[in-house]
Amino acid sequence: MGAKKYGKKISLNFYHEMFKIRQFELKAAELFMQGLMAGNIHTCAGQEAAEVGACQALQPTDFITSTHRGHGHCLAKGGRVDIMMAELFGKATGYCKGKGGSMHIVDISLGILGANGIVGAGIPIAAGSALASKIRGNKEVTLAFFGDAASNQGTFHEVINMASAWNLPCVFVCENNKYGVSVCIDRVCKLENIAGRAVAYDIPGKVVDGNDVFAVYETVKEAVERARNGEGPSLIECKTYRHRGHYEGDPQSYKPAEEVLEWKERDPITLLRSEIVSSRVAKPAELDAIEAVVTEEIEAAVEFAKNSPYPTPDQVTTDVYAVDNERSVIR
Repeated sequence: MGAKKYGKKISLNFYHEMFKIRQFELKAAELFMQGLMAGNIHTCAGQEAAEVGACQALQPTDFITSTHRGHGHCLAKGGRVDIMMAELFGKATGYCKGKGGSMHIVDISLGILGANGIVGAGIPIAAGSALASKIRGNKEVTLAFFGDAASNQGTFHEVINMASAWNLPCVFVCENNKYGVSVCIDRVCKLENIAGRAVAYDIPGKVVDGNDVFAVYETVKEAVERARNGEGPSLIECKTYRHRGHYEGDPQSYKPAEEVLEWKERDPITLLRSEIVSSRVAKPAELDAIEAVVTEEIEAAVEFAKNSPYPTPDQVTTDVYAVDNERSVIR
């Protein structure tokens, strides 16, 4: 069992990170429904094991590209809950100074090259990052997160073909949560496994239980080490499920009730807690203590966001245009 194999420190760290993402998402959804956030949000509750397992397999100097459902990716890569919450509130203390919102979290210092509202758009950005790392020869790896629906985009095929041909240090991670908005992937893809498409580009393709954080960690770590050693890209498919709608307010009438129940019985956080306790790696009280700390951290993040200022009108074009110090503004 994973908890027994990796021990207390790693197991509790996984639990802490996964529970933090879950609580952030639930609190964000609650606040959104109260009308405290502009735009809309897309939560990743239910997919925490795939995000934490993948990001824990990376080094701090590695990079990720994210999706419209990117809060969990950014938190798993080291993002702060208070700055992220402020960004969702549109406040000046947010990661994009309140101008990016839910779908555009970015922090280059953490290797977060950006969440992206365009389906599949992070995949070519990841290949560009990987190409830059290869040219510099610095052993950095870039991991691209994307959903099952993005695997039917032209960018997916073009980029993986290029990454394979150029042997780029890139790992492509598909979080297959079964639905692209309301369309089940089974209706628009004949293959049972998206990872099966890897054979067309002569790269490794692996399917993993996306609700098992240890399985994801081991699979992605192997692919990351392969990429770092100059052996090229890999395609990994994490079979998982989103508990909430495509967007907050989505009634999810397209999901069969028995399917929802089946997947919620395999909640990744519940599974991890059960494994840690049953393996006697840690006691329930220790997990309860982690949950209490995280809950307090999330509440503090909400207060930080509420009390932060909005950007001022004179900042409307700040960070919007590229600035050339020699020739004023390039437009």
